[in-house]
Amino acid sequence: MAKITIYTDGAAKGNPGNGGYGVVMMSGKHKKEIAEGFRLTTNNRMELLSVIVALETIKNPAEVQVFSDSKYVVDSVEKGWVFGWQKKGFKGKKNIDLWKRFLLIYPKHNVKFNWVKGHAGNVYNERCDTLAVEAAEGDNLLVDEGYEAVNKTNLFES
Repeated sequence: MAKITIYTDGAAKGNPGNGGYGVVMMSGKHKKEIAEGFRLTTNNRMELLSVIVALETIKNPAEVQVFSDSKYVVDSVEKGWVFGWQKKGFKGKKNIDLWKRFLLIYPKHNVKFNWVKGHAGNVYNERCDTLAVEAAEGDNLLVDEGYEAVNKTNLFES
């Protein structure tokens, strides 16, 4: 089984605001970076989406170490909260669309989450932050349909 190390980060300019995520994936001599930006989203959504996209990118079951500076994501999984939320139908929880998507990919791998302090000089965490911020500030931002649908946001109404 392949061993893969993943660093993730999310960013939002305003919360909500335009946002993005960044991912650095490494396995042996291989390294891959992924980033996307969205026109309206939240920081927590981008933190979670970065993990989901990284796990969905892995083709075969693998042993995965995820490093994130998001207590929201790390604690939700490592402390088992998300599994309790799932049993209760996610009643009263945010980001249900993303948590459901996460729960589809999570069991396909042996995943361990590790919290890292953000903006503390960790090379890969800093790189993910740069990717996330650049994506959030980029052109042709995508629509975070899960966020905008739930919040019924229309950017063109005053």
